[in-house]
Parts: sequence; structure tokens; C-alpha cells
Amino acid sequence: MNDLRIRPAGEADLSGLVRLRDDAARWMLARGITGQWRPGELDEDHFRRVMARGEVWLAETADRSVLGAWELWWEDEDAWGPQPPVAGYVHRLMVDRRVAEPGTGQRLLRAAERRVAAAGRTRVRLDCLAGNARLNAYYRAAGYRVAGRKEGKPQPGGAPKSFTLLEKDVRAIGKARAAR
Repeated sequence: MNDLRIRPAGEADLSGLVRLRDDAARWMLARGITGQWRPGELDEDHFRRVMARGEVWLAETADRSVLGAWELWWEDEDAWGPQPPVAGYVHRLMVDRRVAEPGTGQRLLRAAERRVAAAGRTRVRLDCLAGNARLNAYYRAAGYRVAGRKEGKPQPGGAPKSFTLLEKDVRAIGKARAAR
């Protein structure tokens, strides 16, 4: 997996993003993880809107096979309320479980953290379904700390849900980049 390439997604990637998201939703449902994502919930317009106000990133192999993706927002008032511009907000971290090696999700998360630090922000924030203990543990193991809880966060195409708010300080990443 040393040949993993990270690049911004573009218009030509929209259908692949929808497919990746739907496949991740099906994977969750097959493992009894309900209430998180549903296939067909997001369409190309969703990713197009995110690209217009934030960023969508793809991870692919040298032969351009997509292994994963994530959204990076520069504000998230629905979950975090009005905030000073100190954080980047990671959403929809997803991997293609058919082809991605173990640890790919962590590699994508670290790439997102580097991007946020490169933008001069000091924190990466994310939220995950409060009832998904496995995913909450995954992010805590990646160095995120619980910063709160958001009840009734609006969802695209669905009923509001409760989320755990997590954040990680990435100042050390920014300092390491500056020292190079």
C-alpha cells in the first residue's frame, strides 16, 4: 500500500463516490450496524455541494483504483455550533472493504489530519453516531477525545440523530511540517 495516492475529488468522481458510500452502508448493515448509513441516502448532488463549500478527497492506488474517500468541511454548525476557524471537520470517512488493506481507514484519517494542519488549523473534529460503540472506540484509538454530544443533529434525507463529538489536536503535525 505504499503507492497510495491522495487527491481532491472532481466532477468525474461523483458516481464513484456515491457507489463507495452505498457499498460502505451495505457493509455496515450486513454486520448489524443499523441507524448509521443507508444505501441510496446520498446522491451525486450531495458530493457536488460538499465540493462547492469544502473538500472531498479520494485515496487510490497507482492504477487509479479507488480505495476510500472522505469529506473535509471548514465549518460544521449543525454539530458544533458557531466556532472560530480553528478546525477542519472530517465527514464520511469510507473505505472500499473489498480492496483496501487493513489500516487504510487510519491512513486516510492521518491524511485528513495533515490537510487540516497544512491549512493552518489546530484541530480535526468529527462526529459519529452516539450509539455506534465500535466506531466511537475506533476514533478514540486514533487519538480523538470526546468533546461532547449533539442531540438531534439534522441528517441528509433522514430523521435527526444523536452524535458523539470528537476532536484531535494537530498542532504537532503543523509544527513538524514547518520544521522541514
